[in-house]
Amino acid sequence: MFQHVWVASFPAVHPHTHLVIRVRGRRTEIGSHNLRIRFVDDGGEELLGGEGTVQFGEPPAGVTEVEAGAVLVFDVPIPRPGAYAFEITLEGNPVMKVPLTASAMSYDGGSSDD
Repeated sequence: MFQHVWVASFPAVHPHTHLVIRVRGRRTEIGSHNLRIRFVDDGGEELLGGEGTVQFGEPPAGVTEVEAGAVLVFDVPIPRPGAYAFEITLEGNPVMKVPLTASAMSYDGGSSDD
């Protein structure tokens, strides 16, 4: 829903950041699959990460696609202004990159990247 955050100063933590994921697959992919999420800076340094599994259940007869969803909540560390991303891999293969940028608020109501 948003791809930019404003913070009072750096370093900062953006509390309770929600990442919503929907993973889709085929009926032949029923079962458990490894999922990894990394929050990285623009140089690729991991600032936050975790892994788990996604479980595709048996769909009703005639349904050929399966899906699973997850809502993850993080307190995201933001050490400085700039570009960041959530990198999502499934079974070790990159599947999505969700960008996030951060800037500092200035005291005059405007913004500043200092």
